[in-house]
Amino acid sequence: MTTANSQDFLFQRIKEMLPQDLSMVDVVSEILHVSSDSAYRRIRGETPLVLEEARLLCDHFKLSVDQLLNSTSGTILFQNIRIHNKEYSYQKYLSGLIGLAHHINSFFQKEVIYLTKDIPLFHNFYYSPLIAFRYFFWMKSILQHPDFTNKGFDFNCVSPEIEQQSREFTKAYTLIPSTEIWNTECINSNISQIEFYKESGLFSSAADIRQVYNALEETILHLKAQAEFGYKFMPGENIEGKKVPFRFFYNRVVLGDNTILVITDHMRSVYLNYDVLNYIYTRDEEFCGQVNEDLQNLMRKATLISESSEKQRNIFFNILLFKIQDRKRNL
Repeated sequence: MTTANSQDFLFQRIKEMLPQDLSMVDVVSEILHVSSDSAYRRIRGETPLVLEEARLLCDHFKLSVDQLLNSTSGTILFQNIRIHNKEYSYQKYLSGLIGLAHHINSFFQKEVIYLTKDIPLFHNFYYSPLIAFRYFFWMKSILQHPDFTNKGFDFNCVSPEIEQQSREFTKAYTLIPSTEIWNTECINSNISQIEFYKESGLFSSAADIRQVYNALEETILHLKAQAEFGYKFMPGENIEGKKVPFRFFYNRVVLGDNTILVITDHMRSVYLNYDVLNYIYTRDEEFCGQVNEDLQNLMRKATLISESSEKQRNIFFNILLFKIQDRKRNL
């Protein structure tokens, strides 16, 4: 790729990524600390970008310099989002996810395709008992926060601010057209975590365990309702006028992983979840195209159970509900 073509490619990618309400000239001018006229000349290709300017733009928009220079090394640039108890708290993590959801929703064309092996994060935030349990589990067992070292589970462990943020994130997700690909194993990790804490004596009573299981059951029933209507909505929300599409696939082919493909206008991004809460993401065109092709192939082999296929939808959700009810009977 020649220098001119590389510069054209970079600004085309930036144009695709910018929300429609932002001016590319203003954004480039601010990032490079140049006048609007100088930004115009760079965008039009009249003034070549120096390497440092290209780096600043790539860093800001999370683009790969290798891809810009047409590197054939096979290297893919991923950005890492990882929670640290001090530098990057759970509250900042939630704020970042809320901002990302709103950013995705700012585009005219948008879709999220989610292949999951667990209950996706945003579906944990419909009901207070499950919000509290998931927060406690993440703080104690995953992040090993020192404040939770010697604590047992308490529904008051989560602050009102974090509970509000959790719901705000889920509500932002309900505004984005989505396709989710599930299998009947997706609920297993939630159940295993509840059972582990029960066996470890971290619940104060069987009533508390039942309350968490009830919230998990209500979550599955709410998902079933969204799949039945084919639209997304929050619990208790008036579904009249709800038009945000929700496609739900029953995948019996492979045990998936947590792969999220985000499509906005002419740009695609892939998010890969690891270590429960953390994720890496890339906008590498070739890699995102390959992931999209893989997901499309998997959906062709899976069963669409949103809106249609009532029998298959009932079979799928009854399997999940039976797993919860079986545990409740053993309390």
